[in-house]
Amino acid sequence: MTTILLQAIEATERALNDAEVYFGHGTDNAWDEAVFLVLGACGMPLDTQQDELQKELTDTQLLQVKSWLEKRIQQRLPLPYLTGETWFAGIPFGVSEDVIIPRSPIAELIGNHFSPFINQLPKTALDLCCGSGCIGIAMALHMNIPRVDMVDISPAALLLSQQNIDRHGLNGQLQVYDSNLFSGLSPHRYDLIVSNPPYVDAHDYDDMPAEYTHEPKMALVSGDDGLDLTAAMLAEAADWLSEQGLLVIEVGNSELALQQAFPEIPFMWLELSQGGNGIFCLTGAQCRQYQAQFYTWHQSR
Repeated sequence: MTTILLQAIEATERALNDAEVYFGHGTDNAWDEAVFLVLGACGMPLDTQQDELQKELTDTQLLQVKSWLEKRIQQRLPLPYLTGETWFAGIPFGVSEDVIIPRSPIAELIGNHFSPFINQLPKTALDLCCGSGCIGIAMALHMNIPRVDMVDISPAALLLSQQNIDRHGLNGQLQVYDSNLFSGLSPHRYDLIVSNPPYVDAHDYDDMPAEYTHEPKMALVSGDDGLDLTAAMLAEAADWLSEQGLLVIEVGNSELALQQAFPEIPFMWLELSQGGNGIFCLTGAQCRQYQAQFYTWHQSR
Protein backbone atom coordinates (compact mmCIF):
# COMPACT_ATOMS: atom_id res chain seq x y z
CA MET A 1 0.00 0.00 0.00
CA THR A 2 1.41 3.37 -1.01
CA THR A 3 1.44 6.54 1.07
CA ILE A 4 1.31 10.04 -0.36
CA LEU A 5 2.85 13.09 1.29
CA LEU A 6 -0.47 14.56 2.42
CA GLN A 7 -1.49 11.30 4.06
CA ALA A 8 1.85 11.12 5.86
CA ILE A 9 1.43 14.68 7.14
CA GLU A 10 -2.12 14.02 8.35
CA ALA A 11 -1.10 10.78 10.07
CA THR A 12 1.86 12.53 11.70
CA GLU A 13 -0.38 15.34 12.95
CA ARG A 14 -2.72 12.80 14.59
CA ALA A 15 0.18 10.96 16.19
CA LEU A 16 1.66 14.16 17.62
CA ASN A 17 -1.68 15.23 19.05
CA ASP A 18 -2.35 11.79 20.53
CA ALA A 19 1.10 11.77 22.15
CA GLU A 20 0.57 15.27 23.59
CA VAL A 21 4.08 16.38 22.72
CA TYR A 22 5.13 19.92 23.59
CA PHE A 23 5.32 22.51 20.82
CA GLY A 24 7.58 25.51 21.24
CA HIS A 25 10.80 24.83 19.37
CA GLY A 26 9.92 26.37 16.04
CA THR A 27 6.21 25.55 15.80
CA ASP A 28 3.23 25.96 18.10
CA ASN A 29 0.82 23.35 16.73
CA ALA A 30 0.70 19.76 15.51
CA TRP A 31 -0.06 20.55 11.86
CA ASP A 32 2.95 22.81 11.32
CA GLU A 33 5.14 20.35 13.21
CA ALA A 34 3.89 17.51 11.01
CA VAL A 35 4.57 19.49 7.83
CA PHE A 36 8.10 20.33 8.95
CA LEU A 37 8.79 16.75 10.03
CA VAL A 38 7.49 15.00 6.92
CA LEU A 39 8.96 17.42 4.39
CA GLY A 40 12.27 17.46 6.24
CA ALA A 41 12.42 13.68 6.44
CA CYS A 42 11.66 13.46 2.72
CA GLY A 43 14.28 16.05 1.79
CA MET A 44 11.69 18.42 0.38
CA PRO A 45 11.57 22.22 0.78
CA LEU A 46 9.12 23.91 3.14
CA ASP A 47 7.57 25.80 0.25
CA THR A 48 6.51 22.56 -1.44
CA GLN A 49 3.37 23.27 -3.49
CA GLN A 50 -0.03 21.73 -2.80
CA ASP A 51 -0.05 19.55 -5.92
CA GLU A 52 3.26 17.98 -4.90
CA LEU A 53 1.64 16.70 -1.71
CA GLN A 54 -0.01 14.02 -3.85
CA LYS A 55 3.35 12.42 -4.60
CA GLU A 56 4.02 8.95 -3.25
CA LEU A 57 6.72 8.48 -0.63
CA THR A 58 9.54 6.11 -1.43
CA ASP A 59 10.24 3.30 1.01
CA THR A 60 13.32 5.18 2.21
CA GLN A 61 11.34 8.37 2.81
CA LEU A 62 8.62 6.52 4.69
CA LEU A 63 11.17 4.85 6.95
CA GLN A 64 12.77 8.23 7.69
CA VAL A 65 9.40 9.78 8.57
CA LYS A 66 8.63 6.88 10.91
CA SER A 67 12.08 7.09 12.51
CA TRP A 68 11.85 10.83 13.15
CA LEU A 69 8.29 10.57 14.44
CA GLU A 70 9.29 7.83 16.86
CA LYS A 71 12.16 9.92 18.22
CA ARG A 72 9.94 12.99 18.44
CA ILE A 73 7.33 11.10 20.47
CA GLN A 74 9.26 8.48 22.43
CA GLN A 75 12.32 10.59 23.24
CA ARG A 76 10.53 13.96 23.15
CA LEU A 77 13.38 15.16 20.93
CA PRO A 78 12.67 18.67 19.57
CA LEU A 79 12.14 18.61 15.81
CA PRO A 80 15.02 21.01 14.88
CA TYR A 81 17.47 18.53 16.42
CA LEU A 82 16.13 15.94 13.97
CA THR A 83 16.16 18.19 10.92
CA GLY A 84 19.40 19.96 11.92
CA GLU A 85 17.85 23.29 10.98
CA THR A 86 15.50 25.96 12.24
CA TRP A 87 14.43 29.49 11.33
CA PHE A 88 14.97 32.73 13.24
CA ALA A 89 14.00 36.21 12.05
CA GLY A 90 13.17 34.70 8.67
CA ILE A 91 16.67 33.22 8.31
CA PRO A 92 17.63 29.51 8.27
CA PHE A 93 20.19 28.31 10.81
CA GLY A 94 21.94 25.04 11.38
CA VAL A 95 21.41 23.68 14.91
CA SER A 96 22.54 20.75 17.02
CA GLU A 97 22.08 19.54 20.57
CA ASP A 98 25.16 21.61 21.48
CA VAL A 99 23.03 24.78 21.47
CA ILE A 100 19.53 25.79 22.44
CA ILE A 101 17.08 26.08 19.57
CA PRO A 102 16.66 29.73 18.46
CA ARG A 103 13.25 31.07 19.46
CA SER A 104 13.88 34.40 21.18
CA PRO A 105 11.32 37.20 20.67
CA ILE A 106 14.37 39.42 20.16
CA ALA A 107 13.83 38.46 16.51
CA GLU A 108 10.97 40.97 16.36
CA LEU A 109 13.19 43.75 17.72
CA ILE A 110 15.86 42.97 15.14
CA GLY A 111 13.27 43.10 12.37
CA ASN A 112 12.23 46.54 13.64
CA HIS A 113 15.88 47.66 13.92
CA PHE A 114 15.32 48.18 17.66
CA SER A 115 13.17 51.22 16.87
CA PRO A 116 12.49 53.61 18.54
CA PHE A 117 15.38 52.95 20.93
CA ILE A 118 18.02 53.32 18.21
CA ASN A 119 17.81 56.29 15.88
CA GLN A 120 20.79 55.57 13.65
CA LEU A 121 22.55 52.50 12.32
CA PRO A 122 24.91 50.99 14.90
CA LYS A 123 28.47 50.71 13.63
CA THR A 124 29.33 47.91 16.04
CA ALA A 125 27.26 45.34 17.91
CA LEU A 126 27.95 42.52 20.36
CA ASP A 127 26.00 39.28 20.79
CA LEU A 128 26.74 37.84 24.24
CA CYS A 129 26.08 34.11 24.79
CA CYS A 130 25.65 33.68 21.05
CA GLY A 131 24.88 29.94 20.88
CA SER A 132 24.07 29.19 17.24
CA GLY A 133 24.88 32.79 16.31
CA CYS A 134 21.29 33.56 15.34
CA ILE A 135 21.03 36.99 16.99
CA GLY A 136 24.35 38.32 15.74
CA ILE A 137 23.80 37.00 12.23
CA ALA A 138 20.23 38.32 12.11
CA MET A 139 21.45 41.77 13.20
CA ALA A 140 24.08 41.74 10.47
CA LEU A 141 21.63 40.69 7.77
CA HIS A 142 18.60 42.77 8.77
CA MET A 143 20.42 45.89 9.97
CA ASN A 144 23.61 45.75 7.90
CA ILE A 145 25.77 46.52 10.92
CA PRO A 146 29.39 46.74 9.68
CA ARG A 147 30.90 44.89 12.65
CA VAL A 148 29.22 42.29 14.84
CA ASP A 149 31.18 40.37 17.47
CA MET A 150 29.76 37.20 19.02
CA VAL A 151 30.97 35.42 22.16
CA ASP A 152 30.31 32.15 23.94
CA ILE A 153 32.19 29.80 26.27
CA SER A 154 31.10 26.63 24.47
CA PRO A 155 33.57 25.48 21.77
CA ALA A 156 30.77 23.53 20.08
CA ALA A 157 28.53 26.61 20.01
CA LEU A 158 31.34 28.72 18.56
CA LEU A 159 31.95 26.14 15.85
CA LEU A 160 28.27 26.11 14.94
CA SER A 161 28.17 29.92 14.94
CA GLN A 162 31.09 29.98 12.52
CA GLN A 163 29.36 27.44 10.29
CA ASN A 164 26.27 29.65 10.20
CA ILE A 165 28.42 32.70 9.45
CA ASP A 166 30.00 30.81 6.55
CA ARG A 167 26.59 29.70 5.35
CA HIS A 168 25.40 33.29 5.03
CA GLY A 169 28.67 34.67 3.63
CA LEU A 170 29.34 37.04 6.53
CA ASN A 171 32.99 36.33 7.35
CA GLY A 172 34.06 39.92 6.74
CA GLN A 173 31.37 41.28 9.00
CA LEU A 174 31.15 38.89 11.96
CA GLN A 175 33.74 37.47 14.32
CA VAL A 176 33.31 34.82 17.03
CA TYR A 177 35.29 34.83 20.29
CA ASP A 178 35.83 32.18 22.93
CA SER A 179 35.04 34.41 25.87
CA ASN A 180 33.32 34.31 29.25
CA LEU A 181 31.14 37.35 28.58
CA PHE A 182 33.50 40.33 28.13
CA SER A 183 36.65 38.73 29.56
CA GLY A 184 38.15 37.52 26.27
CA LEU A 185 37.46 40.68 24.25
CA SER A 186 39.86 43.49 23.44
CA PRO A 187 38.70 46.87 24.83
CA HIS A 188 36.00 48.32 22.60
CA ARG A 189 32.87 50.46 22.86
CA TYR A 190 29.82 48.93 21.18
CA ASP A 191 26.79 50.84 19.96
CA LEU A 192 24.55 47.86 20.67
CA ILE A 193 24.92 44.91 23.05
CA VAL A 194 22.27 42.21 22.85
CA SER A 195 21.99 38.98 24.81
CA ASN A 196 19.64 36.06 25.23
CA PRO A 197 21.59 34.48 28.10
CA PRO A 198 20.66 31.54 30.32
CA TYR A 199 17.87 32.89 32.53
CA VAL A 200 15.77 29.97 33.77
CA ASP A 201 15.66 29.65 37.55
CA ALA A 202 16.16 26.32 39.29
CA HIS A 203 12.48 25.88 40.14
CA ASP A 204 11.20 26.64 36.64
CA TYR A 205 13.70 24.24 35.08
CA ASP A 206 12.34 21.32 37.09
CA ASP A 207 8.84 22.04 35.75
CA MET A 208 9.73 22.43 32.06
CA PRO A 209 8.47 19.96 29.42
CA ALA A 210 10.70 17.00 28.61
CA GLU A 211 11.72 18.54 25.28
CA TYR A 212 13.88 21.08 27.12
CA THR A 213 16.02 18.37 28.74
CA HIS A 214 17.64 17.78 25.34
CA GLU A 215 18.99 21.34 25.28
CA PRO A 216 22.27 22.13 27.08
CA LYS A 217 21.38 22.88 30.70
CA MET A 218 24.19 25.44 30.91
CA ALA A 219 22.45 27.40 28.14
CA LEU A 220 19.17 27.51 30.07
CA VAL A 221 19.77 27.71 33.82
CA SER A 222 21.49 30.61 35.58
CA GLY A 223 21.37 30.24 39.35
CA ASP A 224 18.51 30.05 41.80
CA ASP A 225 16.82 33.20 40.46
CA GLY A 226 17.92 32.84 36.84
CA LEU A 227 19.98 36.03 36.94
CA ASP A 228 23.60 35.00 37.51
CA LEU A 229 24.71 35.81 33.95
CA THR A 230 22.54 38.93 33.75
CA ALA A 231 24.10 40.23 36.96
CA ALA A 232 27.58 39.78 35.51
CA MET A 233 26.60 41.59 32.30
CA LEU A 234 25.04 44.52 34.12
CA ALA A 235 28.13 44.91 36.29
CA GLU A 236 30.34 45.47 33.23
CA ALA A 237 28.09 46.73 30.44
CA ALA A 238 28.90 50.40 31.09
CA ASP A 239 32.56 49.75 30.28
CA TRP A 240 31.68 48.34 26.86
CA LEU A 241 28.90 50.61 25.61
CA SER A 242 29.45 53.73 23.52
CA GLU A 243 28.13 57.11 24.66
CA GLN A 244 24.79 56.57 22.90
CA GLY A 245 24.87 52.77 23.18
CA LEU A 246 22.00 50.46 24.06
CA LEU A 247 21.93 47.26 26.12
CA VAL A 248 19.18 44.70 25.42
CA ILE A 249 18.85 41.54 27.54
CA GLU A 250 16.20 38.84 27.68
CA VAL A 251 15.47 37.45 31.15
CA GLY A 252 12.10 35.78 30.55
CA ASN A 253 10.24 34.79 33.70
CA SER A 254 13.11 36.13 35.83
CA GLU A 255 11.80 39.64 35.09
CA LEU A 256 10.07 39.81 38.48
CA ALA A 257 13.23 38.85 40.36
CA LEU A 258 15.17 41.61 38.60
CA GLN A 259 12.50 44.20 39.32
CA GLN A 260 12.48 43.18 42.98
CA ALA A 261 16.26 43.48 43.15
CA PHE A 262 16.21 47.03 41.71
CA PRO A 263 12.79 48.63 42.22
CA GLU A 264 14.30 52.10 41.79
CA ILE A 265 15.97 51.46 38.41
CA PRO A 266 13.82 52.33 35.36
CA PHE A 267 14.33 49.21 33.26
CA MET A 268 12.38 49.62 30.04
CA TRP A 269 10.41 46.40 29.54
CA LEU A 270 9.61 45.96 25.88
CA GLU A 271 6.17 45.11 24.55
CA LEU A 272 6.15 42.75 21.59
CA SER A 273 3.33 42.41 19.07
CA GLN A 274 4.30 38.82 18.20
CA GLY A 275 4.32 37.60 21.79
CA GLY A 276 7.03 37.13 24.37
CA ASN A 277 8.06 38.98 27.49
CA GLY A 278 10.94 39.61 29.83
CA ILE A 279 13.16 41.72 27.55
CA PHE A 280 14.53 44.99 28.90
CA CYS A 281 16.79 47.70 27.60
CA LEU A 282 19.01 50.28 29.26
CA THR A 283 20.89 53.12 27.64
CA GLY A 284 24.63 53.45 28.00
CA ALA A 285 24.04 56.45 30.25
CA GLN A 286 21.78 54.41 32.53
CA CYS A 287 24.31 51.58 32.69
CA ARG A 288 26.94 54.08 33.82
CA GLN A 289 24.55 55.74 36.28
CA TYR A 290 23.71 52.48 38.04
CA GLN A 291 26.96 50.60 37.50
CA ALA A 292 28.02 50.76 41.14
CA GLN A 293 24.73 49.21 42.25
CA PHE A 294 24.94 46.53 39.59
CA TYR A 295 28.53 45.74 40.56
CA THR A 296 27.69 45.46 44.27
CA TRP A 297 24.76 43.19 43.48
CA HIS A 298 26.89 40.97 41.28
CA GLN A 299 29.66 40.70 43.88
CA SER A 300 27.17 39.81 46.62
CA ARG A 301 25.75 36.82 44.76
